[in-house]
Amino acid sequence: MIALPPLPPWDELHPLVIHFPIVLLLIAPLFILIGAAVAPQRARPYLYSALLLMALGTVAVWFAVATGKATADLVERNPQVIAALERHESLAESTRNVFTIATVVFAIVVFAPMFGRRESVRLFSTVVPLIFALLYGGAALLLVNTAHQGGRLVHELGSSPPAVVLDGSAPVPVEHD
Repeated sequence: MIALPPLPPWDELHPLVIHFPIVLLLIAPLFILIGAAVAPQRARPYLYSALLLMALGTVAVWFAVATGKATADLVERNPQVIAALERHESLAESTRNVFTIATVVFAIVVFAPMFGRRESVRLFSTVVPLIFALLYGGAALLLVNTAHQGGRLVHELGSSPPAVVLDGSAPVPVEHD
């Protein structure tokens, strides 16, 4: 029988969690653009899908920030790592806040036509989503920069938490080159 490996402790979940917000939040604008490109009566499913991806990605970014803070406590520190870690944490918190606001704003954009007049259908199925997608580009750049800084911490500076032994024994320190 196939058994799933045990989940690592909270302070070591960050490497498992971080990829979800990156993927979900970078795919969402594609659905916004498709929704804006199709006929207004066919746009809703695409805009709803974009909103769902944004909501899931935003929840995931909250988890990524929380697990990242816990993981940061395990990392060996030197001046270069401290500076990069502070930059990454600051960007991560900004990313979390920007996408939280963006998701709420997009929910208003998606659901506003339900409360408006019929003439505003084109406005809320094409024009507003396109403007939102342009602004979303800035948020996506922030997300990519945050991910890049995290990647630098691990791949350039060798900053990662100790390895986990999944049998419940004490962690084995990671050897750095």
